[in-house]
Formats: sequence, C-alpha cells, structure tokens
Amino acid sequence: MADSLRDQLLKSGLVQKLRAEAKPADRPQRPANKPRAESRKPKPANSGSAARSQEEIDLARAYGLRDRAEREQRELEMKQAEQRAKEKAERKQKLATLLADKALNKPDAEIARHFPHGDKIRRVYCTAEQLAEVNAGQLAVVQYRGRYLLVGREIGEQAGLISAEALVLLCDPDAPAEDDIPADLIW
Repeated sequence: MADSLRDQLLKSGLVQKLRAEAKPADRPQRPANKPRAESRKPKPANSGSAARSQEEIDLARAYGLRDRAEREQRELEMKQAEQRAKEKAERKQKLATLLADKALNKPDAEIARHFPHGDKIRRVYCTAEQLAEVNAGQLAVVQYRGRYLLVGREIGEQAGLISAEALVLLCDPDAPAEDDIPADLIW
C-alpha cells in the first residue's frame, strides 16, 4: 500500500520526526497506578494554532520548497521557450531577406521533380532545363512559407546554414546512386 505523504517525506529526509517522538525515553514517566492530574492552567482557546508541532512546520517547509522549485522550473521553461521563439523569428527574417526575389520557379513549368521530404514524397514543378540543373546540383529546392522554391546552389547552401530544415534538396552529382533509378526519370 502506498505510504502517506508524511511517511514519504520522512523517508526522503526532508522532514524530521519530532524530538518527542524520536526520544520517548527522555519524557518523565508517571506511575501507572497514579491517576492523571488535571491541568492547573486553563488552556487558551487557540492553543492548537500557537503550538504547531515541529513535524507540521517541517512539512510546511517541504511544501514551500517544492512549490518554489516548481515555480522556478516553470519560469525557466518559459524563458527557454521565449528564447527559442525569438531565434526562430530571427531565422525566418534572415530567410525572407535571403530569398527575396531569388526564387526561380516559373508559372509555366510542367515537369514535376519528386523528392522525399519528411515522411512523404513531395514535388516541385520545373522546366526541362531546370530539371537538368536540379539533378546536376546547380539548383536547390528550399521550403519557405509552405512552398518549395527553386534557387541557385549558393542561395540553397546559405538557406541551409540559416535553417537546416529549409534546405530540402541539393543534389550532389558526384555521389554514387543509391539505387538503379536515374535521378532524371520523370514519373
């Protein structure tokens, strides 16, 4: 059966037992046959709140420490999230500046160049000349704002340095083929 929170805190060492509980031999013992004497002074009405046991104080301190640690952890996570968002916005701004008026996509392009991106096969439309340049590694495919853009090799490499996930396709003409399917196959 699960231990109570008090038992768990005692085991972890965060809360110490009362001295009275820890050393019962230090208390004076009254004889067993002698009746208990009534208190000579009347107890104040709020004596329970004034005489909190050491255990309750330790438990309250442990709760306070845990709350403070959780609050500090949340603040740290928020600062890290803000920093990541700021860096992402800076990368997007740099990509926007880099790719401004550099896209080589043509509206009359009819040939689809397929490539893997993520877990899916994607495509970008290009002309016959652009297809040959993409397969030769002279053109790169960059993803920007949900679109796939054809750009020059240098621009593609710079985009990859700014954001690794932005550079989607940059062929290496010297690389050995992974299979027997030619890169310029139209399907």
